[in-house]
Formats: sequence, structure tokens, C-alpha cells
Amino acid sequence: MAANTVDARLEERWRDILSVHARTMCEIDRVLHPHGLGASDFEVLDILASEAPREGDQCRVQNLVGRVHLSQSALSRLIGRLEKDGLVERSVCVEDRRGVFVTLTGKGRDLHAQVLPIQRDALARMLDDGSAALD
Repeated sequence: MAANTVDARLEERWRDILSVHARTMCEIDRVLHPHGLGASDFEVLDILASEAPREGDQCRVQNLVGRVHLSQSALSRLIGRLEKDGLVERSVCVEDRRGVFVTLTGKGRDLHAQVLPIQRDALARMLDDGSAALD
């Protein structure tokens, strides 16, 4: 009987986490849409801005794979869209032709700086609202 209660609490907590995540991603998508970005687009720009803080700094795509919650093929398509929009540039690693680098462009840095407060505000609102569900 006690095991069923523990399982039910775990399941309820898991569903609460998923619900907060889904609502937060939808809200971030909504507030970033006027800027031509979605939540996953922003996540890649944000990681690049922190991993490669100076203009011209590069980040291996492989480093993004574990940090962005997308499949490798979905991440590749997303990077392709960001590249098409002039927000990032891709280049092949000279030492290891299988490796691909991604660089945040000046346009990408500017857009990231512009939408960072918008994303953080949405994040704070949604997580403050949803934090009680996770306690």
C-alpha cells in the first residue's frame, strides 16, 4: 500500500514537472515569436553566447547536443535555419573533418542581447507561478 502511495506521488510530481516545462516552453515561444525565434532557437543562441562569449569564438556542435533537448538531426536543422537567417555560421574543423563548429554572428549576438531580457522575464514569471507545483 505504501509503495503505491509513493509511486502515485512520484508520478504526480513528474507530471507537474512536465506541465511546468510545457507551459514555460509555450510562453517562451509566444514572447519570442515576434522576434522570429522559438524557445529552442533561443536556447542555442544562449548557449553559444555563454560558451563562445567573444565575437569569432566557436563552439563544437557536439557540445550543443547534450545541452539542447533535441535530437542531433533536429539540432542540425535548427542550426541550418539559424544560419540561413544570418544568426550563426558553421564551419568544418580542419583537424577532424567530421567535427563542425558553430559561431554566433554579430547579428546573432545583437538579437540574443535584445531578446535575453524578454526570455528571462518569461522564465521568471512561469517558474515563479509553477514553483509551488514542484515543491
